[in-house]
Amino acid sequence: MELYARLIDEFSTIPHVKEWEEVRMLFQRVASGRPGHWQLPLRAYEAAGGTMERAIPAILAVACSHIGIVLVDDMLDADPRGEHLKVGGPAAANMASALQSAALAVIAHCDVDAEAKLLAMESVNEMFLATTIGQYWDVNSIVADEDAYWKIAKAKSSPFFGASLQIGALIGGTSLELSLRFKELGILYGEMIQIHDDLGDTLAAPAKPDWGADRSPLPILFARLVDHPQRARFEELRQKAETSPQALKEAQEILIQCGAVSYCFYQLLNRHEMAKGILDGLTLPDPARQGILETIFEDVVRPVFQLFEEVDKTDILELL
Repeated sequence: MELYARLIDEFSTIPHVKEWEEVRMLFQRVASGRPGHWQLPLRAYEAAGGTMERAIPAILAVACSHIGIVLVDDMLDADPRGEHLKVGGPAAANMASALQSAALAVIAHCDVDAEAKLLAMESVNEMFLATTIGQYWDVNSIVADEDAYWKIAKAKSSPFFGASLQIGALIGGTSLELSLRFKELGILYGEMIQIHDDLGDTLAAPAKPDWGADRSPLPILFARLVDHPQRARFEELRQKAETSPQALKEAQEILIQCGAVSYCFYQLLNRHEMAKGILDGLTLPDPARQGILETIFEDVVRPVFQLFEEVDKTDILELL
């Protein structure tokens, strides 16, 4: 059976969930979009020497976690696409709690040894706690500098990806020490995804919510803080970008001209190099499977170069 269809079937068997049609329909709807992040524990499990069949509990736990986190995130961000607008805030919050509990229940009932099971549950629980404080900081903080940006990004985004790779490794039978290296990779991957998403959102048209006064994605933060000739003009355009396509276009051109996009490339590639250093130091049961993890990171870097060909990549590479 195809992976996402299998996940839908497995989800419907979780105690209490099988009696909750609205949650089952939500899971099915999200799964039909085939979220790529759900496959991270599978990649970790495969790198550890396993196969998809036995990785299902780890994948399902990550899927439940992902949907629960997004439900809360959308409410906090007042996202106009959020499920809370369809079912109401209280119901969405209730579903998020259920999905987080379901993630732990899946691991608690999976067929692995007790130590690996406990470590995996601890990893997921730590991820939930770290993510919630990151979400709180995100809506209750003013990002005035890059330190504040990374504090929030590392708390809000990276824990999910770190846990996704770690539980895949743990359920795949790796040692705690090796699983922690997988977690480090996941944290770096999460930071890369944050940069990738910030670039995509700020250079998209029409304007995304990232141009709002209460948002500070990395490219916009750079253009606001770094001393450059068009800094004042950028601040003026930023206030109009959400409603004026012309202002958005000019502001995006400034992002490129002032070095904001190049700086994001540098941060992305720097983390890619750090990930390669960790990968080179891994001792996998089958070294030939290291390429499975390498591909995860290559897949983040490659589209960025393809999407932003107008930026001179040689300038960025010289910074490394």
